[in-house]
Amino acid sequence: MKITYKLFTKYVSNMLIFIMIITLSVVTFQGGAQGVFNTQKPHIYYCGNTKLNYVSLMFNVYGGNEYIEEILNTLKTHNVKATFFVGGIWINKNQECFMDIYNSGNEIASHGYWHKDHSQITDEEQANEIIMNDELVFNLTGIKMGLFAPPSGAYNSSTATIAHNLNYKTIMWSKDTIDWRDQNKELIVSRATNNLSNGDLILMHPTKCTSESLAEIIEKIVNGGYNIVTVGENIK
Repeated sequence: MKITYKLFTKYVSNMLIFIMIITLSVVTFQGGAQGVFNTQKPHIYYCGNTKLNYVSLMFNVYGGNEYIEEILNTLKTHNVKATFFVGGIWINKNQECFMDIYNSGNEIASHGYWHKDHSQITDEEQANEIIMNDELVFNLTGIKMGLFAPPSGAYNSSTATIAHNLNYKTIMWSKDTIDWRDQNKELIVSRATNNLSNGDLILMHPTKCTSESLAEIIEKIVNGGYNIVTVGENIK
């Protein structure tokens, strides 16, 4: 009788473990858990929809707030919208400027909180970068962002999965103006507009030279037969 009882107890225990594993597998597959059994790597977007003549202007904002008003005015004058990937620590120091971006109707996206190198920090730190910025922007605007651009374009094998589990898509770029380094108007315009292709994501920053180049960049893109849309629209 004791042997039978032990066998029965072991059987029930094993069944419970099996049921828990199956349940967790299903939940994870549906996106409810943190990817424990999901080995498929989330997509990292280097460009948008290549079937449509869409091009996007994306600004990584972690400084240069003195040129943002001019950039916003140029976008408004040309009736186009850009995507602003904003850093949390910058927002805290420049809330009025951030709200100007938000109120302008341009797309707001995440550039993390502390502008850390995501290839060099732990998974927990990566998640905190996104979560902290998410909460800050939500508290100020009531919106939930869904796009994340890792600072300096640096990421590791976990970054896209962490972002995905937090309901974010990881965004890179197809054209880099390198305007944070090279303050040359002709060079910036050339890097932004030469050999344009459907789905291009053009990376810029709110620098003096970029603010002075933006109107020409927009005109060249439009004259090339492309529609300027937000990153969110481009990657649908």
